[in-house]
Amino acid sequence: MPDAFPSAAILGTGSFGTALAVLLAPKLSEVVMIGRDAAVAESINTHRRNPRYLTEIVLPENVRASTTLADAKGHSLVLFGVPTAATRQCANDLAGLPRETVLLSCAKGIERNTGERMSEILHDVFPDNPIAVVSGPNHAEEIAANLATCAVIGATDKALACDLQELFTAPHFRSYTSDDLAGIELGGAIKNVYAIAAGIAAGLGLGDNAIAALVTRALAEMTRLGVALGGRAETFAGLSGVGDLIATCFSQHSRNHRVGLALGHGKSLEEATTSLGMVAEGVPNTLSIHDAASKAGVRTPIIDAVYSILYQGKPAAHAMYELLSRDPRPENT
Repeated sequence: MPDAFPSAAILGTGSFGTALAVLLAPKLSEVVMIGRDAAVAESINTHRRNPRYLTEIVLPENVRASTTLADAKGHSLVLFGVPTAATRQCANDLAGLPRETVLLSCAKGIERNTGERMSEILHDVFPDNPIAVVSGPNHAEEIAANLATCAVIGATDKALACDLQELFTAPHFRSYTSDDLAGIELGGAIKNVYAIAAGIAAGLGLGDNAIAALVTRALAEMTRLGVALGGRAETFAGLSGVGDLIATCFSQHSRNHRVGLALGHGKSLEEATTSLGMVAEGVPNTLSIHDAASKAGVRTPIIDAVYSILYQGKPAAHAMYELLSRDPRPENT
């Protein structure tokens, strides 16, 4: 096992937290999953299965579950796998962790009102702790099933990035490193909005040509906004940018795509999200990302269209038509 991380705590017992436990358990002496549902924790500890997420996956014997947040203390690595809206509160509840504890953000989004990325929230609460992020085209279902996956580890400390890279390396899992935390996190957050758009287009039956064009223009828009918010352009051409964009816009596992598909089929936002039964980060993040784009003065017609559908009651077909009927312009602008 890597000397830097003898054990780890994962905050969140959802699908991604479960997949991370499966991925990391072979390299650690213990993995503690911490959630709020006592029945989920009981099932994991007794039956080695999460009864709500990835229910067919058998968890390794060195994985245990808890509902006590204080159980995160004493581990060299704490992974934040809770929804983005819960990250700040979760961090505040954990204040007082030893300053040498490494904090790894696994959530994809930016905070409403403040516009802060998850690593910035963690830095607010833990200014002295090492902080890193992980992102990429990483559907939990495939990670847990040991299907080939790549990810990018973001950290400004090169030694920390290398330690995490070693931990996140397995025969079926390959990780890369980068020091562009802003680009990595922004790519992971912004692409969720485009996944909703791609799902809407599919639900409306617009065809492969239209969806391919939408995703291509989404990449240009994501890069434009991401650079304005502090990321580097080349990062959006990598795993946390175009890689995650492709996976989320086209995969059956994508919660955001499924929400968009339901909207395209004529369901209301409430119906689309209720039937999902899980958090689709693109829904709340459309608010925060639309707000960030407006404050930065960046042109984002696709984000604006999704915002108008989700929060202004515009019919999906009308919003998609408006996207296609905008004034002509050169491609690289």
